[in-house]
Amino acid sequence: MAAADTAAADTAASDAAARAAGSGHGAPRPEDERLHWSKNLAHGMQHVLSMYGGIIAPPLIIGTAAGLSSAEIGVLIASCLFIGGLATILQSVGLPFFGSQLPLVQGTSFASVATLVAIVGGGGGMPAVFGAVLGAALIGLLIAPFFARIVRFFPPVVTGVVITTIGVSLIPVAARWAMGGSATADDYGSVGNIALAGATLLIALVLSRVRAFGVNRMAILLALLLGTLIAWIAGKTDFSSVGDGAVFAIPRPFAFGLPVFEISGIIAMVIVVLVILTETTADMLAVAQITGSRVDSRRIADGLRADMLSSAVAPVFNTFTQSAFAQNVGLVAISGVKSRFVVATGGAILVLLGLLPVLGRVIATLPMAVLGGAGILLFGTVAASGIRTLGKVHYENNANVLIVAASLAIGCIPVVAPDFFDAFPTWFSTIFHSGISSAAITAVVLNLLFNEVGRRRRHAERERFA
Repeated sequence: MAAADTAAADTAASDAAARAAGSGHGAPRPEDERLHWSKNLAHGMQHVLSMYGGIIAPPLIIGTAAGLSSAEIGVLIASCLFIGGLATILQSVGLPFFGSQLPLVQGTSFASVATLVAIVGGGGGMPAVFGAVLGAALIGLLIAPFFARIVRFFPPVVTGVVITTIGVSLIPVAARWAMGGSATADDYGSVGNIALAGATLLIALVLSRVRAFGVNRMAILLALLLGTLIAWIAGKTDFSSVGDGAVFAIPRPFAFGLPVFEISGIIAMVIVVLVILTETTADMLAVAQITGSRVDSRRIADGLRADMLSSAVAPVFNTFTQSAFAQNVGLVAISGVKSRFVVATGGAILVLLGLLPVLGRVIATLPMAVLGGAGILLFGTVAASGIRTLGKVHYENNANVLIVAASLAIGCIPVVAPDFFDAFPTWFSTIFHSGISSAAITAVVLNLLFNEVGRRRRHAERERFA
């Protein structure tokens, strides 16, 4: 009991120290590093460019499914950028009880796309979509503190599996980007697109080894810019549309009408919210592993509350559920820049893009193949971080090999066979359609069964025969 009390006291002291550091007292945290404003701006833009393709995809898909015009889809995209920026600032800078104060980029969650498309198809239109998001986000806000308590069920054998699966799950996204982004395009999968992605990847790899003038920290941004220059020379990008449309526009609340609350839609979205909470928890643990930050259940709860508050505000400004972007976790690992203020700067840039559509149109000229080349390295780095964590796990005289094997395999099923769970009930397929959530659930359950329960049983047997 004395040992347990001492461990509890040590944990409490560490938690207090972490909170004190967040308040400006005690030893500085890695994520509190402050860079020159020019570096903040450059690295923040690098984060924006890395996640831009991912943040505009959901409004494109949902808007098209709803039969919206190009101008209306443009409103959705601007709203996603605006709210994503505010959510990023809230998550990284933080307020009391809201925000993990970690370098996490927030944006429109792709996990909700299939469910929201189904709600649109049910005849409720965009008001039903926004009502479902708002209702589910408020429920998520209430359960976030309880959900955060599961952090103690994430030892290295679990976090390693989850982080690895995050990277593996994103690699197909990078592959589609490298092929051109749109499967309906004539040049989708062409040698030209893949060669452009390969050139961008090669540039990023070379520059990441150049330490002079801090070039390695800017490798992704420079690779994106040089890749776009190559694409322009090859005639694969066009800047003529940059001048089309408004230069400045403020997102108008409820531009598609007041939300309509349908019980079935809210229930479906609550399941998605559980998936988002799981994925955001995994991303917080992943970025903490990369930065060497201290993360406890209180900090995770603050991060999840920020996630859900942003998701609740999002429908007011014509957008959808918010979550942490795993690809930017990879960028933190590659660049080595751990500062949350860099990410907050990226959030400010997103807000500006939401207010200045002309800047969004400039970034939209980046070819998807170029983003794909950078994405391959970014997402692969996330997987490599998970593998590094798994390398620290002990595998002798325990069931950790079985936990890793089963969890990774189940997490990869939705990646290699996206229709695997289509015949299952909607609530089940929604959860397990995400490789990240399926791997996390499997790893947590198996760790409880094989390690926690087994350890208690062995301890009880030793006491009985002592």
